Amino acid sequence: MATRETAPARGPEPVAVTARFFSGLADPTRLSIVDLLLERPRTVGEIVATLGLRQARVSNALTCLKWCGYVDARREGRYVWYAVADPRIRALVDLAHTIMADHAAALASCTRLTAEGAPLLQRRDDAV
Repeated sequence: MATRETAPARGPEPVAVTARFFSGLADPTRLSIVDLLLERPRTVGEIVATLGLRQARVSNALTCLKWCGYVDARREGRYVWYAVADPRIRALVDLAHTIMADHAAALASCTRLTAEGAPLLQRRDDAV
């Protein structure tokens, strides 16, 4: 049972921070990179070659992932190696895959969320 010291705070601010945390992994590019880095550390060039994405897109995603604490980077000679920063990210992604498997049909037919996780209504409003 969680103690008062370890229990998460409740209210709009902690919920917004938690939502922001999950939105960091909701982007398909960022999640693809995290999945790849769960296998082993990689350079930007390796990520670009494996995922078939433009270097600028990968670099932008890595900057976000690094800033928010999902990945870290270390320089070795002329290369920068990226790796998952916290082993709990693996547990989180594995848990998500398990839950998704249990709800695959519902997720596949969901008409309320886009692939990026934003509500469709919000996306339409943003486009206007």
